[in-house]
Amino acid sequence: MIQKISHIGIAVNKLDEQIPFYRDVLQLQFLGIEEVAEQKVRVAMFNVGDVHVELLEPTNPESPIAKFIEKKGQGIHHIAYQVDSAKATISDLKAKNIQMIDNEPRQGANGMQIAFIHPKATLGVLTELCQPGECGHK
Repeated sequence: MIQKISHIGIAVNKLDEQIPFYRDVLQLQFLGIEEVAEQKVRVAMFNVGDVHVELLEPTNPESPIAKFIEKKGQGIHHIAYQVDSAKATISDLKAKNIQMIDNEPRQGANGMQIAFIHPKATLGVLTELCQPGECGHK
């Protein structure tokens, strides 16, 4: 099931305004930017030991990240756990009556298969399950 913390997702208005803080001030290793069209976001990824920090910029006002920022402002959006199999973990959680946002894995950044657990099941914390893909970080 869960192997480790994969990353912490942080919603931001503009990547270009936030990247210098994480790269230059905190001196985190900048891994690059990727657009995830399905999620309507641009993602900047940073390495922090075995965990990543993922900055999420909405590319569309209807994206979940844009709606989050509108409602709650910029800040921590989710915590993500790496799993062996997103599909098997979803099945296991559903068997335990855990409310899911995603009943099937979908494509995320870095070639990962992802799924979200509904915050109502996790004391208000949006929780992502990540199965590394061919180019996924480990």
